[in-house]
Amino acid sequence: MDALDAKYPFFAPAREAVADAAVSLPELVAADAPAVERGRERVERALMDGTVASESGSFPDDSDYDVQAELLSYPIARILVSLLDSEPAIEKYAAAEAATAVDRIREDLAADDELRSVSAPTVDLGDVLAEFDLADAVRPEAPGGGPAAIGAGGAGGAGAGSAGASARGRTPDHYWIDVGSYLGLTSPSWGPSWRLVNRALADGAVRVSREELLDALEAAVEARVREGLPFELAAGEGIAGELEDGVADLKRLLSERSYAGPADVVAPELFPPCMTNLIEKAERDVDLSPPESFALMSFLVGIGMTPDEVVAFCADTSLDAEGIRYQTEYLKDDRGTQYPPPTCETLANYGICHNEDDHMQVAVDPLAYYEKRVETADEITDWREREDGGTAEDEEGAGEVEGESESGTE
Repeated sequence: MDALDAKYPFFAPAREAVADAAVSLPELVAADAPAVERGRERVERALMDGTVASESGSFPDDSDYDVQAELLSYPIARILVSLLDSEPAIEKYAAAEAATAVDRIREDLAADDELRSVSAPTVDLGDVLAEFDLADAVRPEAPGGGPAAIGAGGAGGAGAGSAGASARGRTPDHYWIDVGSYLGLTSPSWGPSWRLVNRALADGAVRVSREELLDALEAAVEARVREGLPFELAAGEGIAGELEDGVADLKRLLSERSYAGPADVVAPELFPPCMTNLIEKAERDVDLSPPESFALMSFLVGIGMTPDEVVAFCADTSLDAEGIRYQTEYLKDDRGTQYPPPTCETLANYGICHNEDDHMQVAVDPLAYYEKRVETADEITDWREREDGGTAEDEEGAGEVEGESESGTE
């Protein structure tokens, strides 16, 4: 076992390291080993904060970090999330593992080779692509445009280690991914830019930016983590019995964190600043990034809007109707409404929430903020009941909260 295995526990070498170590998970659980507590934290942070990174330590830079505990916490976490017996919990857990992994991959790619230390092992893009059988499907953009030839320093050739470092010695800004792989790793949630008709195509490959390639890899990681969950485990027996207390604690947290029901009122003038900013950005015909689109859609679904209502609400924005339907119907399928949208902390990590007026002190997520504003509003006209069908722009100022500052209640 090494630090890289602990950093990316779903990679094939990490799975092999666990198998070679012949560690008994039931014995670890029975002994309440550090991996068990870390596994519980992994699931808790996934469900509450959208990340599996530990709140303590600075893995992988901390030389004192328990690599074995970190690596073994992954299979423990998979068992715990299986025992929660909740499909939304599994979805959120897999998404959090994927988001954390891609954040680490992004940091690895940004690291200068000459500055990498033994205590901070890294992967390069070629390693990641090879892990998901994408080495031949992804190529860097050639200096003159179009996909580079396979074997010419591209992801599938001798230069796989750099996954397409250009002749100028820097990571290219764009890549070309085979159409089949592109469609398998992306979704309409990307918005209008997702459609092949809006993409550059050449030699059966689609042009993507570096960030879009990382988004696609995040989907690959999520699918890898999601595979095989939930395990079939008899409650109260064996390892499931040993983990009963930990599962009970997680269920209690979920009960406290779960969203009881939508506010069931659409008042754009009361939306939290982060959602208003995203709407205004889309109204300027600027494409939202996948995290931005997900945050906005999950919020709109969370306040009780149907897919048709969201499509109508976003009619004059850069958001694609087909993408909206795909994402909102997915969220409506007992996923987005059981738990709130990403927390303010998670949104801040994506640069979406700027903690205006220090609102994180009174609201942990956009829905909580919105609910507080709705509760204190004296008079509200629901967007769905406005004569013109309502738009946030047309109804600016409607239903203003008397005695409330423009920035909202804090």
